Amino acid sequence: MNLSPIVLFVYNRLWHTQKTVEALQRNELAKNSDLYVYCDAEKSETDRNSVNQVRMYVRSIGGFKKITIIERESNWGLANSIIDGVTTVVNEYGKVIVLEDDLVSSSCFLKFMNDSLNLYEHEYSVASIHGYIYPIDGLPKTFFLKGADCWGWATWKRAWDIFEPDGMKLLSQLETEKSQKEADFNDSYAYTQMLKDQINGKNNSWAIRWYMSAFLKNMLTLYPGRSYVENIGNDGSGTHCASSDEFSTNSYEMRRYKLDKIEVSESKIGRLKTEEFFRSITKYRMITRIRAKFREFFL
Repeated sequence: MNLSPIVLFVYNRLWHTQKTVEALQRNELAKNSDLYVYCDAEKSETDRNSVNQVRMYVRSIGGFKKITIIERESNWGLANSIIDGVTTVVNEYGKVIVLEDDLVSSSCFLKFMNDSLNLYEHEYSVASIHGYIYPIDGLPKTFFLKGADCWGWATWKRAWDIFEPDGMKLLSQLETEKSQKEADFNDSYAYTQMLKDQINGKNNSWAIRWYMSAFLKNMLTLYPGRSYVENIGNDGSGTHCASSDEFSTNSYEMRRYKLDKIEVSESKIGRLKTEEFFRSITKYRMITRIRAKFREFFL
């Protein structure tokens, strides 16, 4: 098998980075895979020590076919670093597996990603493969949803070429086509607002632009029915993630499996169950806010 390179983006979280790398090393295919690690530079003097600790650890990593470390000399920020790193590596190899420093993978993550990349390589309506899936019961073994995603993913050069970095262009097309409701999973998740916030400088999300780029091209992402990735970054330590357990899931361990090719079309049950999940977390957030207000009032 012609294995995809892995690209890992790190910054200043040593413990998270260690857990992410250790999980990758337990993958059977790790020893035959090239690993690229992009280390961003500190935003300010207060981050310098933690950034240097991460860099020292990264230099000690083993267990891969080849390891290439890119240490930024200035702070690029997550979005610019990911866009540049993914573009550089995918242009060289034709495909790429992408992780950030808070994504703990199962021991069969690399096999699932590489098998899926090979299986759907010439299906030009498939934009990417995703390793994470929300904690939802009753999903198909694998299924497609329209758009793209960002927690342990893979793509090909022919798909990444459609990435549009200009959020205003994406929003203009979305509004022209009147596709906001569909993009927002029937108004259950505020993807359109996230894009508007990116345009207005309230966030610097590359992921919302990747999602909308694929969505507006009617391209699909393959998801597993059970997650191969656990996000350990929703503890308040990340740049863009507040403390939350809404998306918590245990990564799925399965040593032997057969990946079957499925019809390349959006899954009705996958979309419905994802929408139901989005509505449930919105309700949970509302109840949490109300409870917090009551506690504030009676304290």
